[in-house]
Amino acid sequence: MAAAAKSGLLENRDSDGLISLYRKRAKRYDWSTLLLYFVGFRHWAYRKRAIHSLALNPSDTVVDLGCGTGLNFSLLQEQVGPRGRIIGVDLTDAMLDEANARIAAHGWSNVELVKSDAANYVFPSSVNGILSTFALTLVAEFDEAIRNGALALQPGKRFVILDFKRPSGWFMYKAAPLLAKFLTGPFGGTIEMASRKPWQSLEKHLALIQFINLYLGGAYIAAGEKPVPPTC
Repeated sequence: MAAAAKSGLLENRDSDGLISLYRKRAKRYDWSTLLLYFVGFRHWAYRKRAIHSLALNPSDTVVDLGCGTGLNFSLLQEQVGPRGRIIGVDLTDAMLDEANARIAAHGWSNVELVKSDAANYVFPSSVNGILSTFALTLVAEFDEAIRNGALALQPGKRFVILDFKRPSGWFMYKAAPLLAKFLTGPFGGTIEMASRKPWQSLEKHLALIQFINLYLGGAYIAAGEKPVPPTC
């Protein structure tokens, strides 16, 4: 019990630190992501690839878990269309304020924003896709978030993660602490967080159908699909 209480205290401390960081960065977050291109990290192309992996259809409902300022929304709109539904979930009010401004600027009427920790978010009873980009490695209880999402997914639908990870190749493994400082440090990430493996939770709670290494193993796209029950 004492160990569990200590773990919860550390998680709350981590969340408080991330909220404080992203409140400061929210206004310039979109611009700061452009700096990633200077080290060859093509995050926009990676986002497109991850969203394509969701295999969404027009009119689908998709949850963007850790949506931040809503950078994925325009790409998701292309997939689900005006009759679809996008639910953006984020921990930080300032980031959601920026996401709301993006929604207003585009006149989107099919986007809902929810302020919640990923692990505590109550998913709708039935969703057609769940996306998380550069967010779940920041969540200590990522397994709980993925488990809850898997329960909400319709059969045959997907949970897709795009995120950083610690690479296994010798050169990148040695360079990982330095890369983490410049790539993920400004966004609250650490080398310890990059060592987390959310794709293993996809494999545990769903069927892991895709795993793609990106950036010489420093990032990845993983897709888990909910099995379709056999017909009699």
